[in-house]
Amino acid sequence: MLEDFKRVAGFIQNTFTTPFSDLAHIPRMKGYGSAVRLGITGLARSGKTVFITSLVANMLAGQRMSHLRAQAQNRVQSVFLQPQPDDTVPRFAYEENLDILNASPSQWPSSTRAMSQLRLSLRLHPTSMFSGVLGDRIKHIDLVDYPGEWILDLGLLEKTYKDWCYSVLQKMEKRAYAKEYLSFMRTLESSAEFYELVAQKTAEVFRKYLTLARQNGVSDLSPGRFLLAGELEGSPVLTFAPIPMPDTPKRKSLWSEMSRRFEAYKTSVVRPFFRDHFSKIDRQVVLIDVLSALHNGPDAVDDLRETMRDVLSAFRPGKNTVLSRLIGRTRVEKVLFAATKVDHVHQAQHPAVTGIMNALTQDAASRAEFQGGTNPIVSFGKPALHHRGGARSSGSKFELRTWNSAERSQTSCGLCW
Repeated sequence: MLEDFKRVAGFIQNTFTTPFSDLAHIPRMKGYGSAVRLGITGLARSGKTVFITSLVANMLAGQRMSHLRAQAQNRVQSVFLQPQPDDTVPRFAYEENLDILNASPSQWPSSTRAMSQLRLSLRLHPTSMFSGVLGDRIKHIDLVDYPGEWILDLGLLEKTYKDWCYSVLQKMEKRAYAKEYLSFMRTLESSAEFYELVAQKTAEVFRKYLTLARQNGVSDLSPGRFLLAGELEGSPVLTFAPIPMPDTPKRKSLWSEMSRRFEAYKTSVVRPFFRDHFSKIDRQVVLIDVLSALHNGPDAVDDLRETMRDVLSAFRPGKNTVLSRLIGRTRVEKVLFAATKVDHVHQAQHPAVTGIMNALTQDAASRAEFQGGTNPIVSFGKPALHHRGGARSSGSKFELRTWNSAERSQTSCGLCW
């Protein structure tokens, strides 16, 4: 499993916009260094907080990131944390999360509910002929953490309220847990005069449906702020829901006001995030709990495939995508999909999980007309807290995995991927 995690180090190595060997031209200045911004997000319950905490711990430990080229060449003098460049973005709670994971008994950290950031700095010894004169250089890695639900909102920018309603309601008809919302919706008259209390009740029932969808392994939970409202809780921009389009839409009707609020959500919530934050990211990692999708059946797998397609559609290089139109360019040049929690199956089955992820990604890429970089797939599990072995029954061999609860408190979670 450590070998799989090291592949992430290789991806991070490729995120640097300037090769380590070319750092000699950077002017010598205390604390000065070029930076790369690595966006990290994950779909629902993908283990993103644990991943980032482990990634940072591995980088600080040094010896576990041998696939990082500069470290393999013994040019990394030290790795340390520094204050982040964005003063208005909360800092990722690395130390607190590590303490929670290493506590006895240990617990899982809270899931991501807002954007955060952490800066890792690498002091590097350059390899140019002037290295003895110029001295060491600093390279920064800015980890940008944000909820996966937010990236899914990008797909809303190319949809009208009518298109969105049709798509969501069509999916709901196939899901038993959507029965409450569909029953409530059929009591509404879309062309009737708008009343705020009716809109609030409709949005409340719709939010309950999204919560059930997440529990059933659905990946597309847009609009993402419905489940992570924060300071927008109770605002009109989060008080809309999918309803049938009336034959003759009227002004000041429920349909007209819901449509207006849908557009306001895109204008006031979605666009500012991608314009002010996403446009600064150089590379993107998307964590996916593919095993949960498989466990929840064909509907969850199809939903995951569509979600991956929508994500890739935003990053089509050379295309006039919604992202490039929004921010004037597409800075994110590579996207890596990482399958998490593969320790739920035996190690011998990990290649099969990677194969499933590869098939899902290739299918999504072909649908999205994506022409990205090579090797966009990696799979890994959470910190190793179990033993693997084998047994025989009736002449057949079975692969087993046994857990040692005492081992949990002895394991440094950030160092054992």
